[in-house]
Amino acid sequence: MQNVPVKEATAAPSAPGLTAGTGPRPGAVVQTGGTTFTLWAPAAERVELALVADDGSQRNLDLSHTGEFWTGFAPGVGAGQRYGYRVHGPFDPSHGLRFNPSKLLLDPYARAVDGSLDFSSPLIYDSSDGDSAGHVPVGVVVADSDPPPPISKPVHWGETVIYELHTKGFTKRHPDVPEHQQGTYAGLAHPSVIRYLTELGVTSVELLPIHHFLTEPSIAARGLPNYWGYNSLGFFAPHAPYSSSGSRGEQVAEFKAMVAAFHAAGIEVILDVVYNHTAEGGFDGPTLSFRGIDNRAYYRLAHGDGHGAAMYDVTGTGNSVDTSHPQVRRLVMDSLRYWVEEMGVDGFRFDLAVTLVRNERHEVDIPGHPFLAEVAADPVLGRVKLIAEPWDVGPFGYQVGNFGPPWSEWNGKFRDSVRDVWRNTSDGVKDLAYRLSGSSDLYGDDGRYPYASINFVTAHDGFTLRDLVSYDHKHNEANHEDNRDGTDDNRSWNCGVEGETDDRRVIALRKRQMANLMSTLILSTGVPMITAGDECGRTQHGNNNAYCQDNEISWFDWSLPAAWSDQLELTKQLIALRARHPALRQWHYFSGGPVVPGGRKDLSWIAPHGGEMTDADWFDGNLRTIGMFLAGDALRATDTEGNALTDSSFLLALNATPQTQPVVVPDASWAPAYEVVLDTSHSMVTEVEAGATVPLAPRCLVLLRAL
Repeated sequence: MQNVPVKEATAAPSAPGLTAGTGPRPGAVVQTGGTTFTLWAPAAERVELALVADDGSQRNLDLSHTGEFWTGFAPGVGAGQRYGYRVHGPFDPSHGLRFNPSKLLLDPYARAVDGSLDFSSPLIYDSSDGDSAGHVPVGVVVADSDPPPPISKPVHWGETVIYELHTKGFTKRHPDVPEHQQGTYAGLAHPSVIRYLTELGVTSVELLPIHHFLTEPSIAARGLPNYWGYNSLGFFAPHAPYSSSGSRGEQVAEFKAMVAAFHAAGIEVILDVVYNHTAEGGFDGPTLSFRGIDNRAYYRLAHGDGHGAAMYDVTGTGNSVDTSHPQVRRLVMDSLRYWVEEMGVDGFRFDLAVTLVRNERHEVDIPGHPFLAEVAADPVLGRVKLIAEPWDVGPFGYQVGNFGPPWSEWNGKFRDSVRDVWRNTSDGVKDLAYRLSGSSDLYGDDGRYPYASINFVTAHDGFTLRDLVSYDHKHNEANHEDNRDGTDDNRSWNCGVEGETDDRRVIALRKRQMANLMSTLILSTGVPMITAGDECGRTQHGNNNAYCQDNEISWFDWSLPAAWSDQLELTKQLIALRARHPALRQWHYFSGGPVVPGGRKDLSWIAPHGGEMTDADWFDGNLRTIGMFLAGDALRATDTEGNALTDSSFLLALNATPQTQPVVVPDASWAPAYEVVLDTSHSMVTEVEAGATVPLAPRCLVLLRAL
C-alpha cells in the first residue's frame, strides 16, 4: 500500500435505488458529483476506501461509522473507478476474527470485478502481513442503467423446456461467431446461436455460474482452471472473462444485451447461482472479501469442537455461507432482486440449496427457515422461476421433495430411475411409473404441481448422454487427480465395449439407447432439462467431472449437429410434440380416475397382456415393459379463456429388455386403432389395431396416438 495521506470521505448523500433491508444501500452508488460507498462491517474498528488508479497506486479515504455501516461520499469519482476496502479490527482466528488491513478486499456488492488472483503470491493469505494489492481482484464502480426489455410472453412452467449450457463452452468453437466474441456473452447473443436454440425448440437457457468466480489455488497448482464456475466471489458482478468488450463495467452492458437478445427470441434466461459458499475456501484459504469484513457473520463456524473457530463445511469446498444471519440473508436477497430487476433474468437454479436453509445450529430447517419465508413473500422473486438443487454434503443434506412451494427441484430420483430402467437393472417398473407421471410421491403432498419436478437424465456434473451409453467407468485422468475425483455411481452401460468403437452393432445400440433416454426425458410429466450437446452426441470421452477442463473436452463441437442429425432431429421432434399436445405436458397430477362422472380415467397403466396393471405386475421385479395411456379428453388444464383443454389420447409403451416382447394393444374400449408417432427401433408398422398382439422390439420406446 502506498504511503498517501489518509483523508475522511465527505458525508454521503442519500443513495437511491434497490434495497430491502434496514440501513443505507450497500455498494457503490454513482450520484451527481461523485459516488457514495457503503460497507456493512459491524465489528470493524476502522474502514478505508481504497481508490485504485490504473497504475496501481491508491488514494485512501476513511469512511464514517453509522450503526453497523461505514459510508462516505467520494467527490469526482464515477463509473469505471476501481476500488476496494481495508478493514481494521482484531486479528484472532481462534475466535473467528480475521481483520487485516493489509488485505485489499472486494466489496460484496460490487457490480463489476476487474483483475485476477495471483495464486503464487503468499500475500493473498492473512497469515502474511504483506499488502495484497495488485495480487487480488477489485471492484469497479458501475452506474445504474436501464434493464433489458422483458420477454414478451412469459413461459408458463407447464410449457418450459430447459437447456443447460456453459456460457464460454457453448460458443468457443462456433464457426459463425466472430473470434473475439467466441466464449462470451456477445457470442451467446449471436443470431446463429439463438437460431439454433429456437429451432431446437427449448424455451429457457440455464447458464452455468456467471457470478464472478475464481479458480481455487489448489486447482491452479495442478495447472488447471475452474471451468464450471462454482466458486463465486461477486454475487452482483457478471463474470468478467466472459465479456468481449472489457472488465471496467462493460461486462454489465454486454450481459444485458445478451438477455435482451434472448428475450427478443422468446427465450428465458435462468442463472445457476452459488450462494452456498465463496471463493475464499477453508480456514487457510485466501482473504479476498467476506473473510476480512466479518468472518463470523458471513461463514458458518464450528465452535466447541476443540478447533477454535474452524469453518463448518457442508458444501465440500472449505466454507459455507451462513444465511441464518439476517444481513447475510439480505445480501443474497438483494443480489437475487438485482439480477431480476436490473439485469433482466427470469429465474434461478440454486446450487446446493440445502446449505441455504440450515439454521444457526447448522441443522436443516425446512420449512421454518427465514430464507424460505423471505423468498416466498418477495414480490420480485414471486414472478420468476426458482429451482433448488435439493441437497448438500452435510448431515441430512438430501432433501429431494421437501422444499415446498414456490420451489421446483432437480429430481435426482428421476435421473437414477430412468438410467436404471434403460440399463436393465431396475427393480420392476413401479418407481419408473412415478417418474413418468410427474413424481407425485415427491411433490404431490404439499400443494405443488408436476412442474415442481425438474426432470433430467444428465447434467453438467457427470457423463454426457453419449458417454452414458459408451462408458461403464469414469476416465478423469485429465483432471490430474489419478482418476479419484468424480462419482463412481454412474448407472451407465457401455453397450458391450468401453469407449469409442467402430462396431456398427454397438454404435446402433448406443444410438437407440440415447433415443430411448431422450424420449423418456421429454415425454415424461414435469419439466425436462436437456444438457447442451446431448441432442447431437457431445462427448467428454468418459470424463464425468470436467469442472477443470476449459478445452475441447468441455467445449461444444459445432461439427456434431450435422454428424448426429438423427439424434438432433429426434430431439426437435420430441420437443415439438410436447409443445403441440397438452396431454404430453400436463400441469396437474393424475388421479387415475375420471375427471368427470362417467368419463374415462385420466391415466391408465397398461401391462404387456393388454389389461391394466395388477398388483402382481407392479411388484414383479423382473418386469421392464409397460404402457402408459394418457386420455386426451380427461385433461384438467384450461386455456387462457378458462375453457377445458382437450387433446388426442396417447399410448406410450417401452420395452427396456434385450428381447422382443409380445404386447397386446388395449381393446377397442380405449381406442379403435393407433398411429405410430415415434418408434426408437424404427421397426413397427405405421398403424396398429385395438386388441392386436405386436412384437415390441428390444430396448425401444414407442409413442402411439389414438385414432
